[in-house]
Amino acid sequence: MKYGRTYNFSAGPAMMPEPVLEEIAAEMMNYRGSGMCVMEMSHRSKVFQQIRDEAEADLRKLMGIPGNYKVLFIQGGGTVQFAMVAMNLMKNGVGCYVETGAWSKKAIAEAKKYGEVKIVASSADKNFSYIPDCSNLDIPDNADYIYICENETINGTTYFQLPNTKGKVLVSDQSSMFLSRSCDVEKYGLIWGGVQKNVGPAGMAIVIIREDLIRDDLPKFVPTYMSYKTHADNDSLYNTPNCWAIYCCGKVFKYLLENGGLEAMHKRNVEKAGILYDFLDQSKLFTGAVRKEDRSLMNVPFVTPSKEQDADVVAASKEAGFDNLKGHKSVGGLRASIYNAMPKEGVEALVEFLTKYEKEHS
Repeated sequence: MKYGRTYNFSAGPAMMPEPVLEEIAAEMMNYRGSGMCVMEMSHRSKVFQQIRDEAEADLRKLMGIPGNYKVLFIQGGGTVQFAMVAMNLMKNGVGCYVETGAWSKKAIAEAKKYGEVKIVASSADKNFSYIPDCSNLDIPDNADYIYICENETINGTTYFQLPNTKGKVLVSDQSSMFLSRSCDVEKYGLIWGGVQKNVGPAGMAIVIIREDLIRDDLPKFVPTYMSYKTHADNDSLYNTPNCWAIYCCGKVFKYLLENGGLEAMHKRNVEKAGILYDFLDQSKLFTGAVRKEDRSLMNVPFVTPSKEQDADVVAASKEAGFDNLKGHKSVGGLRASIYNAMPKEGVEALVEFLTKYEKEHS
């Protein structure tokens, strides 16, 4: 780590790759001879149009996105997408949701404002510590889509096998695992992800939507900006987009392509997560909060025997130079988010700290 930077285990906004930050810093005052910063230039300019187009092209290459899917850059994060998914896809007024934690619960609550929501599976019975069996869901014939949060940032679970949607459209919130592993886009009707966890700065979501799901017959109450068609028809330039986020994300896409793509990222992420989970599995003080087969490679929640000791670990971690190890306010405990940009050395340093803490407090 250079520049006196800390190991930041925040769930988002989170770390970005240092080479990307260095490149952004070098272009800050004068982007490639334009005489201005990207934050200053017109979103209608040829210079920014190239930035936007390259970002989309690189993402398509990175994920293998088929030609019949649109890539949209939409302002806002999860709270906006919870509503947009329901507004745009509830043609029959019925959405099926798998309830696996805090973020799927928020999506469910929002969707209920626009139609009927059926919870077809849930892990609430065990405090969202596992992914429920989704091999034979009770899906009504008139269901418009099946919605999952593919990686629950707060609860630390992830899907390693997608639900059997019985031919219905699969919608996935991939926010906290977006670009962390390979993805067969054709298995989904719509993928969206807030970029502030694994890709770039806060304030934008990327939506990948199959063209046949883009409607022009939306209810009149749907605002113009909340229509996917608005963004698809205008190449995400209907209004002034989050230019800075698109630029930064584009840099990350190029970085990932230059460093082995998503398969290489997945291999690194498996190795990093294994270091932390191996420690938790043998620890007498710290306990992982998730069933082993459903553990996220991105977000690792764990606890000590008491809330007081959890708080003490957080305080000690800050003194040791780590940041954002406190669990989410809704669940407490501890959590280490170890996205693509977290180096292996950061996870090793965390395990070294936790090992030392355990020896001193056993």
